[in-house]
Amino acid sequence: MKKNILSAISLATLCLSTALFSCNPSAEKKAAEEVKTDSSGYHTTLDGKNVSLYTLKNKQGASVSITNYGGRVVSLLVPDKNNKLTDVVLGYDSLGAYRKKGEPFFGALIGRYGNRIGKGKFNLEGKDYQLQLNDGQNTLHGGKDGFFSKVWDAKQIDAQKLELTYSSKDGEAGYPGKLDVKVTYTLTDDNALKIDYTATTDKTTIVNLTNHAYFNLNGEGNSTILDHELYIDANAYTPVDSTLIPTGKLQPVAGTAFDFNKAKTIGKNIEEKDQQLTFGKGYDHNFALNKHDEKKVIATVKSTITGITMEVYTSEPGLQFYSGNFLTGETKDGKGGKSYPHRSAFCLETQHFPDAPNHANFASTVLKPGEIYKTTTTYKFLK
Repeated sequence: MKKNILSAISLATLCLSTALFSCNPSAEKKAAEEVKTDSSGYHTTLDGKNVSLYTLKNKQGASVSITNYGGRVVSLLVPDKNNKLTDVVLGYDSLGAYRKKGEPFFGALIGRYGNRIGKGKFNLEGKDYQLQLNDGQNTLHGGKDGFFSKVWDAKQIDAQKLELTYSSKDGEAGYPGKLDVKVTYTLTDDNALKIDYTATTDKTTIVNLTNHAYFNLNGEGNSTILDHELYIDANAYTPVDSTLIPTGKLQPVAGTAFDFNKAKTIGKNIEEKDQQLTFGKGYDHNFALNKHDEKKVIATVKSTITGITMEVYTSEPGLQFYSGNFLTGETKDGKGGKSYPHRSAFCLETQHFPDAPNHANFASTVLKPGEIYKTTTTYKFLK
């Protein structure tokens, strides 16, 4: 199995290299060297567990590479309007960069609780809990000890499916209960990346799992996503305070910069004088979806440059739209030595609402013993 996995990794990386280099002997030699470098950059041991890079490939030639360190989507190659494979997610060439201080959760599985919890506090069954603080006075994406930094157990089921499992101990990062999590990545033959999440607990707890892929449909490393056309099927969003914690209200999007019910470019209203845009330094807000049954498209994004369109399907009630406001481009440690500047990627994180444990009017994120947390999100790519 390991030999087959490594072969798949080499093949997927070679496809990317072919798109970047001309077909001559020197270029082929250089591409082969980069295949070896990329592969070796993810094979190591952390916390006594093996870390690897796993590549899934479908019959259309699309591929996705995922490391079991944080369950991170490292690359996602899909065909553009000219059938050229284009990598549409930001990431790094080696594991070390994902472990640097301030790393922005590129491609990571997020848990136990995606997004923010105000002051890291909540009350559950009459007991107060204090979580790790890692976003000023708040908890973000599970805390310092979140799932994004864990080595997951990995099993490649077949050429198009990867299963990751992780057992979070009672009290880890401050959360109650032992939580057993399984996440399955599937690359379908119609160029969709399907993510299935399940979890069980031995003690009442809170759970809100998601993936934090950073997309640029022009191709990762392109300088902007402001020209992307975005549609979100939501009539309301959850406004936030200056620390990006929801106020508890649902604010209609009609007549505001947050109205994406008709597709428009991300950059059209992003610089408007709006307190919410000031708080987020752009879009960094949760949208209350009108429908969320996995069968209806709840969001679409299109690049007019590559012709690639991404459709989003989910069973979650919320969608966090983040316009890459905190990317700086100060370092050139992205894939191929690229920098990732301000607003050069967007995230569409499917989720329950941020800070839901502290707002009775938000859908509950409580999971009890005997129950099964189950949710699915699909990112489908068209040309």
